[in-house]
Amino acid sequence: MSPVGRIQREQGIVGRETELRLSLAVLGVGGNLLLEGPVGVGKTTVALAVCRHLGRRTVRVDGDERFTESRMTGWFDPPLVLKKGYGEESFFPGPLVQAMREGSVLFINEMNRMPETVQNVLLPALDERLIVLPRLGELHARPGFQVVATQNPVEYIATGHLSEALRDRFEHVSLAYQDEIEERAIVRRDTGAADAELVALAVAIVRMTRTHEKIRKGASVRAAAGIVKLALALAAGGDPTADAVLREAAVTALATRIELKDEEETDLASVVAEIVDNVKKKT
Repeated sequence: MSPVGRIQREQGIVGRETELRLSLAVLGVGGNLLLEGPVGVGKTTVALAVCRHLGRRTVRVDGDERFTESRMTGWFDPPLVLKKGYGEESFFPGPLVQAMREGSVLFINEMNRMPETVQNVLLPALDERLIVLPRLGELHARPGFQVVATQNPVEYIATGHLSEALRDRFEHVSLAYQDEIEERAIVRRDTGAADAELVALAVAIVRMTRTHEKIRKGASVRAAAGIVKLALALAAGGDPTADAVLREAAVTALATRIELKDEEETDLASVVAEIVDNVKKKT
């Protein structure tokens, strides 16, 4: 069995043959990997699956706009500094320093949500495999240090552009939404639902949100799993594919996962009802 096949079987990944193969190749040649795609397409799943397959320990960072340079590299604890002075005993290493010292993989989730000043801290570590720690001196990365990062497209809220210099240090793998058959398999895996009709309807509803004229950003397969679970609960032993049940489940699952083009003029419930009706007409 191929390495990709083993990852899929051992870690329950549906599809993603190309993305897994490319990610394995990047890490295998010592490169740094940037996975990019919409919310919910499995960027983190692919990244961590490849690292686990290769037996690589990961140090994880979840990016946000409040993340600071000192949180990335490390900081001195003031009470310990007063007691012991500036030195290793009073220094708390951040994830970058920890990964460099261990020769581990630094996994940065949603890297383009971090401030540019924090992104710039990574440049010497990626380029020269060293950083300079104030009062401690140079830190050279141990063999095996690599960075694997994910990012959402820049049109998503709270995301920004990575600098050209930082992007130049990464190999890029793009993840798009998977095809309908694979998304059905993911929903069955995540929900345990045996109702094939319900799964197919939920996936079709979610896929239509990605092309609907009144929706700016559609939902991921996570929403389809949510619709299935909610429909089964709301039906209470009845028919989970009934129009009223599907509409209620879909509105609840999609409300936090889609973005309307005009939220003041467009009613979410009416858009979802239209989608559900159109999907059921096609089945």
